[in-house]
Amino acid sequence: MPGDKSEHLTQAQKEQLEAELAELEGPRRAEAVEAIANARSFGDLSENFEYHAAKNEQGLLERRITMLRDRLDRAVIVDESAARSGTIGVGANVEIEDEQGERMQVQISSVGGVSPESPVGRALLGRKVGDEVVVEAPRGTWRARILSVG
Repeated sequence: MPGDKSEHLTQAQKEQLEAELAELEGPRRAEAVEAIANARSFGDLSENFEYHAAKNEQGLLERRITMLRDRLDRAVIVDESAARSGTIGVGANVEIEDEQGERMQVQISSVGGVSPESPVGRALLGRKVGDEVVVEAPRGTWRARILSVG
């Protein structure tokens, strides 16, 4: 379901999504069409498992394409200079230490990392090394100290 909120991405993250979209719209879409055509040749479509499986795969592929297009349409490229100044923003790699002394490495990213909209992402955005943050997660509140930002 397409959203109305902007999606903050670094230039590299945007390029990663664009590359995935190009792969899905090009070779992967062609493979799906070929798989459907091949399955049709097996005969009766009402009991043709291969045909129904290929159509299902095509539907999933088209859904992913729609989602990627939506994300790219809403993309706002973030200024990565904030990360160089030590302030946590989208694209930053952060090391934190929780109350029990457990360390965790996270990347603030909508593309394969900790989402800026997540409890951890919200707690870290705009902070600097040495800051103590309170993470209000669904399973309870916890504290962490920011050890490094890269």
